[in-house]
Amino acid sequence: MLPLLKKMAVAAAVCLMAAPMAVLPARALVEIDVTKGNIEPLPIAITDFLSNDAIGAEIASIVTADLKRSGLFAPIDRGAFIEKIANPDATPRFEDWKVINAQALVTGRVAQEADGRLRAEFRLWDTFAGQQLIGEQFFANKANSRRIAHIIADAIYERLTGEKGYFDTRVVFIDETGAKNQRQKRLAIMDQDGANVRYLSDGRAIVLTPRFSPTRQEITYMSYEGGQPRVYLLQIETGQRELVGNFPGMTFAPRFSPDGQKVIMSLLRDDGNSNIFTMDLRSRATTRLTNSSAIDTSPSYSPDGSRIVFTSDRGGQPQIYVMGADGSGQTRISFGGGSYSTPVWSPRGDLIAFTKQAGGEFQIGVMRTDGSGERILSTGFQQEGPTWAPNGRVLMFFREAAGSGGPKLYSIDLTGRNEQAIPTKGYGSDPAWSPLLE
Repeated sequence: MLPLLKKMAVAAAVCLMAAPMAVLPARALVEIDVTKGNIEPLPIAITDFLSNDAIGAEIASIVTADLKRSGLFAPIDRGAFIEKIANPDATPRFEDWKVINAQALVTGRVAQEADGRLRAEFRLWDTFAGQQLIGEQFFANKANSRRIAHIIADAIYERLTGEKGYFDTRVVFIDETGAKNQRQKRLAIMDQDGANVRYLSDGRAIVLTPRFSPTRQEITYMSYEGGQPRVYLLQIETGQRELVGNFPGMTFAPRFSPDGQKVIMSLLRDDGNSNIFTMDLRSRATTRLTNSSAIDTSPSYSPDGSRIVFTSDRGGQPQIYVMGADGSGQTRISFGGGSYSTPVWSPRGDLIAFTKQAGGEFQIGVMRTDGSGERILSTGFQQEGPTWAPNGRVLMFFREAAGSGGPKLYSIDLTGRNEQAIPTKGYGSDPAWSPLLE
């Protein structure tokens, strides 16, 4: 369970390095600059972690897969390895790794403690500098071995890029099965790589647009129980569910504020207008932020909570607008051809992701928060619903290819060159990325 790992794995990480790192020499490994548009993946060798069973190789394989999917690393095939690591505490023969162009090397071991917990430790080496970059160990029960691997991958990613990783995260989404005219939709959650799928609803009621809290392992979602749209809060670990309210005029499901204390949503009121409201989750009081005769929808907070991005057709077709958190200063920022929808503010605060429909195609793109620098990352027959990884460098969305029968989940980085299919058992839509687990 998650609370056990938080207590034993993350909090129990300790440094294995004997002394502070020295300044690396001129030929040392060049760290990855993830802000560049064209990145050459870093060759890295990841050895099987020594263990008495298959779990060491499994953890190394998960670390390898995480780093490879990021597009920033090029793991070297193990068949090319010259040195066979027998003691991960010993200094490697760096010449053996340089000759196969491994600029970085990962070694490690996994052992079982007397109390039954796993102890996983790893070391990251700079082969050209001939020195260790980091060394850490983590403890967890055996059921959480995949989390250990994701945490190790995050540590390597952060040390070599200077930015937080995103592998120790989960994604909540809508799992879709059955014929298109009788589609069963269930809330589901999985690791960011598609593993450990777990269902959070039974499919008896249609569920839509789950959204993660930025502060807790909690989601808000919309359900059509009883034939009317209702908004719920769901605690992921305990399964405790709470009704936020019935919203017959809801036009778009809510998102959390950055502090997790409010949700923001679009509601159709008696005056026939669709406008944006916030609800305080403690008092259940609602506050109206827009008062337009057009359709204002798809609101999303900036990470500091000071601004809100949303879509409005007040200019004739759906475009992207921003305003203050109190509804002031409503300003249009998109002026490209086509219709814009589902804008989502990056957790870094620097970009806004969106869906765009133009020329008979759907596009996933990003723009700066003033509307400049628009870039299209992916184009397809029908695709929408971008959600940000917590480090603001990767997006996940869903796409339904022509004739495919249903939507599938994909991720793409900000260069637009590293698109990855996310494996799901059935069809999948409406993904929402969690913050980093603790």
